[in-house]
Amino acid sequence: MSEAMKVLGSHIEAQRSDCVLGWEVTPQGELTVEVALPNIVGLVDYLKSDSSCRFSTLVDITAVDHPERPKRFDVVYHFLSMYQNQRIRLRVAVREEDMVPSITGIHKCADWFEREVFDMFGILFSGHPDLRRILTDYGFRGHPLRKDFPTTGYTEVRYDEVQKRVVYEPVNLVQEYRQFDFMSPWEGAEYVLPGDEKDEARK
Repeated sequence: MSEAMKVLGSHIEAQRSDCVLGWEVTPQGELTVEVALPNIVGLVDYLKSDSSCRFSTLVDITAVDHPERPKRFDVVYHFLSMYQNQRIRLRVAVREEDMVPSITGIHKCADWFEREVFDMFGILFSGHPDLRRILTDYGFRGHPLRKDFPTTGYTEVRYDEVQKRVVYEPVNLVQEYRQFDFMSPWEGAEYVLPGDEKDEARK
């Protein structure tokens, strides 16, 4: 499988050198292609239509946050070719202010995937037909999968019996609730599970 992936990587680079910045095959035999941001749509279209590729199924779009980098995000696409029985991963480095061209014109199912990436990371997709939040509530502040987003969030939601409606309040944790010992939930059980040794280490 690794050899087949190397052949595929070389083929894609030779045919679309304008799009491909580099590629590698992992020890697990997975092909990852680094793509230039402006050319992502062209490469996705090529991968779908080329007879040697035929990556007609978009499996997922996600992102990875690297706050220390100038190009903070990697937008990652996963495709499947049921005809060739192969998978491919495309990776695009994106600055926080960049707009990623939408691929909804090629894969309609990218609609919700791109909305999810926008909601969780705040990455904008140009040409998307309806780019709005999909997982968080209306008026939600921030993007939960950014690494600088607090684990407690900014607000909490509860139903107020007096006002007879849902209210939003700032999160206000007293100090004792910020102390986490990360001990195993199985402490005290008769059997030992991985993680229980932490308890012995603290004694």
